[in-house]
Amino acid sequence: MSKSLLLTSLLLLSLGASAQYAGHGAESVSAETLKKFAPPALNPIMTNKLKKMFDISAPGMGALSPDKKTLYFTWRVTGQSHIWKIEAPQPGSAKSFPTQLTSGSDAVGLSEVAPNGKFLIISKDLNGQENPGLFRLDLKTGFIDELFRKPKVQAGFSFITKDSQTIYFTANDKNPDSYSVYKMNLADKSIETVYEGQGYWTVADQKENGRHLLLCKYTGALSNECSDLDTQTKNLNPIIGQNEKENHDIAYSAREGEYLVLTNKISNFKKLYTFKDGNLKALTGEIPHDVSGFTIDDLRKRIIYNINRDGYTELKAMDAKTFKPVRIPKFPGADHVFSGKSTRDSQVTMLGIITSKSPRVSYSYNWDTKKLTQWVLPSAPEVDLSQFSVSQLMNYETRDNAKIPMFVRFPKQCAPDLKKTEQVFDCPVVVHFHGGPEGQSEAGFSTMAQAFVDEGFIFVEPNVRGSDGYGKKWIEMDNGPLRENVVTDIEDASTWIKKNWKSSKGETLKVGIMGWSYGGYSTLIAMTRFAGAYEAGVALVGMSNLVSFLNNTAPYRRALRISEYGDPVKDKEALMKLSAVTYVDRVKAPLMIIQGANDPRVPVGEAIQIQDTLTKKKLGSELIIFADEGHGSAKKENQVLEIGHTIEFFKKHLMK
Repeated sequence: MSKSLLLTSLLLLSLGASAQYAGHGAESVSAETLKKFAPPALNPIMTNKLKKMFDISAPGMGALSPDKKTLYFTWRVTGQSHIWKIEAPQPGSAKSFPTQLTSGSDAVGLSEVAPNGKFLIISKDLNGQENPGLFRLDLKTGFIDELFRKPKVQAGFSFITKDSQTIYFTANDKNPDSYSVYKMNLADKSIETVYEGQGYWTVADQKENGRHLLLCKYTGALSNECSDLDTQTKNLNPIIGQNEKENHDIAYSAREGEYLVLTNKISNFKKLYTFKDGNLKALTGEIPHDVSGFTIDDLRKRIIYNINRDGYTELKAMDAKTFKPVRIPKFPGADHVFSGKSTRDSQVTMLGIITSKSPRVSYSYNWDTKKLTQWVLPSAPEVDLSQFSVSQLMNYETRDNAKIPMFVRFPKQCAPDLKKTEQVFDCPVVVHFHGGPEGQSEAGFSTMAQAFVDEGFIFVEPNVRGSDGYGKKWIEMDNGPLRENVVTDIEDASTWIKKNWKSSKGETLKVGIMGWSYGGYSTLIAMTRFAGAYEAGVALVGMSNLVSFLNNTAPYRRALRISEYGDPVKDKEALMKLSAVTYVDRVKAPLMIIQGANDPRVPVGEAIQIQDTLTKKKLGSELIIFADEGHGSAKKENQVLEIGHTIEFFKKHLMK
């Protein structure tokens, strides 16, 4: 037996019953456990500060009514996402005051405005379970009726037909790891199966009012295959991605028999192509950055696309038939410019703009008149946004001489000299690792980051190898067993900071680590396998054991996550080598674990099993479980508790 396999076997024996949890969601944890680890009360002073910070909110970009006189949008100003409307963009008018259309404790999302303007299609989720149902909101009466909702089933809206009589949607009601495509007659709510899928299928696009559908099946976290379905003949014609491990975003082109495809299949960076007769032809030039997304309007007039320039977002447009550039407004100083929904006549598109000192500000842009109209304002009561820290794009060097990009926000009392590598600060550091792992930390506005800066922390957000936004080679560096080669990027962040940033007395700075999801996993690995690198850690909804995580995560996610991490049976030994529970004996510094009971992605058992192990070994740790949350806190009052306890934990252990 190999040394590592022996280590794994001894570990599983030592964990005992705590390693044998099964399932996910609130039903997988006892009421006694939820009560025991319920979030404690927060310091009233901290509570007040954070309530003000999290009262900062920006309305969603939303969607215009067919007559363009009303904007429908989501807004979290009440503490939960709900639907609102505003009937005029002009300030001072009674109609320009927003009206709330939905209420309650369920998170509500806006899916579509009916073409006839009489109703909205909305989604509702309960306590972060990620099993939303579909509903119809009558705009005349305000009445909401349920269209499709089943326990433990995900329903995803696809589109509504031009006559407002039929919707298409996907759901995994027949098999929890497979999604079928359905259409519903809204008059009597009768449902017809359009395509019974085996696997994770989505509707990428449609034409001829649903006669043809572009269907894509995920074959991994970053790979899919796409086919064209004739819904009358039921003929499914493979288009691209079959027998490959590549990712494709696809839509119907304005030209017959042609498709638009966004992929990095033949380039390190994602480009937008036309695809016809098996040939890809590039529409976007040779730039060392990803085209991160695109849309084409209903009438196939314009293609709008984004370029991700090292964590900053640019917006571009081109004519959908000639592919010539189309003028789009410029927003000097913006960190991110991106597009939302276009009206069905292709005349108006919603645009969103974010800076480091402002949450998203939304506009409608009329392509014919070139008029830009702001409909709603972000809300920031009792907070001076001009005092927000601007993120600085920097980098740190790893042990194998790779340069890792990182965005850094500094308190005023610890302003850096950006011309120097070695810095003198009298502020502790908190390193926040993003989720994914194929996510990306970006520039822009962040109330969460500013909350740490206001308390005197330097806030660092790295994009380690495996992150999105830096090309195919970078994002694939942590796939499967390759993760072992780059997981040290987590430790190296602290090592570099401690080497290059010193206090005015020449002392080594104290560094904490935190993150959600894969960032939570990164935190647990840092505090166990790389014990001593960080002086304190807060792991939020993170995986402690990659084998038990893969065995118990929601079925629809399991296949996608296996492609990223490895198979829990075939690759068990390698997965255990990359799991925090394998190294719990090494823990040296204080650790806090925060989890949502309803989480379908990272089961609550992941938090409980490592907490149990640390407790049995008398190693210091704290656990908080939110009974009414899932994969991270969505309710404002829980966000205040979550971030408040995290900040207080770091103040206690990094500011002594």
